[in-house]
Amino acid sequence: MMTDTHEPIIEVENLVVRYGEHTVLDGVTFQVRRGEVFVILGGSGSGKTTLLRNLVGLMRPDSGRILIKGEDFTSMNGDDRIELRKKIGMCFQGSALLNSISVGENVALPLREHTKLEDSTIEIMTKIKLELVGLGGVEDYLPSELSGGMKKRAGIARAMAMDPEIIFYDEPSAGLDPIVGAGIDVLIRKMQETFQLSSVVVTHEMESVKAIADTVCMLQGGRVVGIGSLEELERADHPYIQQFFARRPYDEEAEDSAYARALTGLD
Repeated sequence: MMTDTHEPIIEVENLVVRYGEHTVLDGVTFQVRRGEVFVILGGSGSGKTTLLRNLVGLMRPDSGRILIKGEDFTSMNGDDRIELRKKIGMCFQGSALLNSISVGENVALPLREHTKLEDSTIEIMTKIKLELVGLGGVEDYLPSELSGGMKKRAGIARAMAMDPEIIFYDEPSAGLDPIVGAGIDVLIRKMQETFQLSSVVVTHEMESVKAIADTVCMLQGGRVVGIGSLEELERADHPYIQQFFARRPYDEEAEDSAYARALTGLD
């Protein structure tokens, strides 16, 4: 499953993000080790998307920092930031394929934008990446001609185009039926195990978590309320984690006010 090294490739230290007066992330701290599948889990409004946007460099935090391979990504600018981002792949929730160009051209786009490789080399690399995700022979198709699961796979192939060391997945199983979603889970583990990638997956799908996670980071109200293996979180005594795993709705009329405060992150 995971590599033996415990060396962190991503270090998040006391990350704080605010939208106006609203604090979305409040002192988030964790490490992602090399070669592991690290899952960020939480309900709607927990801060998952904002955290992901900071991790991939689409936002900058109000305070705190993100170290990638020991370098402070949050304070980095210019060419240094661009070079570091080339080592990161991103698989978007909606695949984000450009509908006006073929699937092959979508996968080749990072190579054309960020390398000086010959067209013939790019074409070969594109075919290899598509074959890796089970899409050999679809280079000339348009994204509109693919099923939802095939679009997800094409998005993974594009994220892999530059041979990244880290790949981020935003809700990879969202909108897919259970069988197709399970196939995406298998593919995520295959990519991690074959290439020793460090994978960060944002999701709220518990079946996916069970299938892919080495480490789970549980967010609630913009804070980390639990981190560890899935088995460790299943044994955690935090009321929100118990509620989330049991799929138990929040009772606004709960008589136990201490329990209610913990669930809403006020403690």
